[in-house]
Amino acid sequence: MELKEFIDKFIETLELEDATDIDAQTDFKSLDEWDSLASLSIISMVDDVLGVTINNKEVRACDTIEDLFNMVISKK
Repeated sequence: MELKEFIDKFIETLELEDATDIDAQTDFKSLDEWDSLASLSIISMVDDVLGVTINNKEVRACDTIEDLFNMVISKK
């Protein structure tokens, strides 16, 4: 999976209304939609789509969508 595809899945998973400003450098934890349920949704999406198991601690250690993507890819 490429970064662009990951960003698209991220946007789709969180059902972001206005995703025009979302890119690799977006600090996803600063999004209005980000909460514990959003984190669980992303964890589930990563498992379902990429077959990679991540946990909440690993998600919290990331700052940007690209950081999250790189962490997931490193576990593949």
